[in-house]
Amino acid sequence: MAKKNSSETEDRKDDHIRIIQEKDVETTGTGFEDVQLVHEALPEFHHDDIDLSVDFLGSELAAPIVIESMTGGHPNTTKINRALAAGAAETGIAMGVGSQRAGLELDDEDLLESYTVVRDAAPDAFIYGNIGAAQLREYETAMVERAVEMIDADALAVHLNFLQEAVQPEGDINAEGCLAAIERVSSELSVPIVVKETGNGIAGGTAKSLTQAGVDAIDVAGKGGTTWSGIEAYRAAAVNASRQERVGTLFRSWGVPTAVSTLECAREHDCVIASGGVRTGLDIAKAIALGAQAGGLAKPFLKPATQGVDAVVERVEDLIAELQTAMFVTGSQNVAELQNADYVLLGDTREYVTQRRD
Repeated sequence: MAKKNSSETEDRKDDHIRIIQEKDVETTGTGFEDVQLVHEALPEFHHDDIDLSVDFLGSELAAPIVIESMTGGHPNTTKINRALAAGAAETGIAMGVGSQRAGLELDDEDLLESYTVVRDAAPDAFIYGNIGAAQLREYETAMVERAVEMIDADALAVHLNFLQEAVQPEGDINAEGCLAAIERVSSELSVPIVVKETGNGIAGGTAKSLTQAGVDAIDVAGKGGTTWSGIEAYRAAAVNASRQERVGTLFRSWGVPTAVSTLECAREHDCVIASGGVRTGLDIAKAIALGAQAGGLAKPFLKPATQGVDAVVERVEDLIAELQTAMFVTGSQNVAELQNADYVLLGDTREYVTQRRD
């Protein structure tokens, strides 16, 4: 198996974090603005009796919140992952690491620590690993197990990022055989498999194929948050790759809106994580009402992670307070009741759903 130059791999990871922090990498259009939860004026329970806990892939989370996969693979990211993991442990939520390809293919102890630090900082938290679908096709199951062992992972995410790869100057654009690889690993790996997009959403037909392949959860990562096409356009511009820059900019807002993707995936699978432009506890509440089991956020945790564990915990507690309020005023005493809360679908999202062809 061909290995990439270590400096290229590490520099790309560092580029991503720097661009996210410094550039405009946000898109709009999650569809959550078109989801209105119906107000319950008489909840008939005490606010303090709201139960946020949820069963998630065989473990119990204190709240239906996931710190989405962000980073790892560069020594500069070790501090970030340590803070995220410790914050997840303190608040009882889940956390994923970024792609572990660098940790598997490059012999570098400092780089490896950027991943292993998460379990050191959070021995009891729900932590999941991360491998790209294109790499999954190349790896034997034993190699994938190494990613699990690296961080003593409770699950493994397989990310789908083919738009990003198509824009990336050094991208891997071979998508052949990935579904078969996902099915193979889903049946052979020691931990549950979560298949996740990276900002462009998963449509119902794909969700059906993934469900039939045996995946344990689907993370929609829909349109409306961080645009990896846009990030790669910035990287392409920096190396004068004008064609990739133009393509990345053109497809900056491409994808299935998060609200629509959540609806479609929830029809096909009973464990859906809604991410992609999720920014508040109210967004999480809307996603759960649409059928999700949890809501995931990435970029909103990046700045707090650079500030330390306390800032990460404060961000989680803000989300919890917002989610609790939404549950209180929809008469939802627990997450199961929130999944059955009344809502109205309006505007462009309603039009999208209505006009969507199976």
